[in-house]
Amino acid sequence: MITRFEELDWQSTPIGDLTLRRRTEPAVGQEIYEVKLGDEYLMSSLFTVAEEELADLGLAAVDGDNLSVLVGGLGLGYTAVAALRDERVSALTVIDRLGAVIGWHERKLLPVSAELVDDPRTTLLEDDFFAVMRSAPVEVRTGYSAILLDVDHSPRHQLDATHADLYDAAGLRALDRHLAPDGVFALWSDDPPDEEFMVELTAVFDDAVAHVVDFENAVTGGTSSNTVYVARSRRTGAEALDASAPHAGEDA
Repeated sequence: MITRFEELDWQSTPIGDLTLRRRTEPAVGQEIYEVKLGDEYLMSSLFTVAEEELADLGLAAVDGDNLSVLVGGLGLGYTAVAALRDERVSALTVIDRLGAVIGWHERKLLPVSAELVDDPRTTLLEDDFFAVMRSAPVEVRTGYSAILLDVDHSPRHQLDATHADLYDAAGLRALDRHLAPDGVFALWSDDPPDEEFMVELTAVFDDAVAHVVDFENAVTGGTSSNTVYVARSRRTGAEALDASAPHAGEDA
C-alpha cells in the first residue's frame, strides 16, 4: 500500500521552510513529487510540460553547435534534463540558491535526478542567480549560448522582492552581458503574456516572443497554460568583449 503523503525532506532556508514530498494523486493514479515553500506550492511533477518547453523553445532559437547553457533554478530538474537531451549542448550549468534542492538531486531523490547528475556535461552550483546576473561576467569572450530562467512565478510575482530588478530593462541588460552574441534568453512564467514585460524585453533583446504553452490538467479535467518568453541578444562580438566593464550603479 502506498502512503498518501511521504515527506522526503524538510529544511529551513533563508526564504522559508522548504519541503519535498511524494504523494499519490488520485486523478492520475500515480505518485507525484511536490515542493512547498512554507504554505505555498512551488512545483509539481504532475505539471512539467512548460518547464520542458522552456528548454525546448529556448534552445530551438539558438543557432550552432557546442552550446553552453545556463539554467537559473533547479527545482525538480525537468528544464535542465530537457536541455541535456539536445545533443548540441556541450556544457550545462545550473544555479540554485538553495543547497537543499541541489542535495535532493545529488541524493537522487527525484525521478530525473540520475539523468541529470550522472551526465558529465552537468555542473550544479549553489549561488544566487540574480546576484550572479548583476555582477560582471567571468567568461566575457564567450558567454552562454542560452540562459533559461525558472525561479519566480512570473515577472510580476517574485518569490523574493530582491529579484524584481532583473525584470526591467536595466536588469535585462545586466543579464544580457552573460550571453554570447546572438545568445538566447528564455523565461518561464505562470501568468499569461505580460505586455508591460514585453516592452522591457524588446527594449533590450531582438525577436522577443511570448509563447503560450497549453497542457492538460488532470486535476481540473481542463486545460491550463503557462508562458515561455524567448528573446535573442542583439549584441555583437565587439560589444561582448566590453561586457566585463562595470557600469554606473552595477557591481564590479
